[in-house]
Amino acid sequence: MTKKIKVNIFDDMKQALQDAAAYERGEPVNLRVTRIPSRPKPISAKEVRHIRQTLNASQSLFATYLNVSPNAVRSWEQGTRRPRQAALKLLAIAKKNPKALLVA
Repeated sequence: MTKKIKVNIFDDMKQALQDAAAYERGEPVNLRVTRIPSRPKPISAKEVRHIRQTLNASQSLFATYLNVSPNAVRSWEQGTRRPRQAALKLLAIAKKNPKALLVA
């Protein structure tokens, strides 16, 4: 017969909150902490064009670097559409270090 283990959820939650508070105060606590980076800020059409020109790339070549269609790059630069999700993250990286697109 299997033994039942008595679990007191209240005590577990209380301990977890105390650990979290101690961590926030800077006290040493045995916790696994995962920091999630913030979402990239929207990039204007002018900034997209500037990043592309920094690489001295055509819209088609730049689209290849980002793995998107040339039409997407054209739309971004004209301001009719805005890059989202993965493309926005890549553009944020390229804004800081344009050569990073060439290495990857």
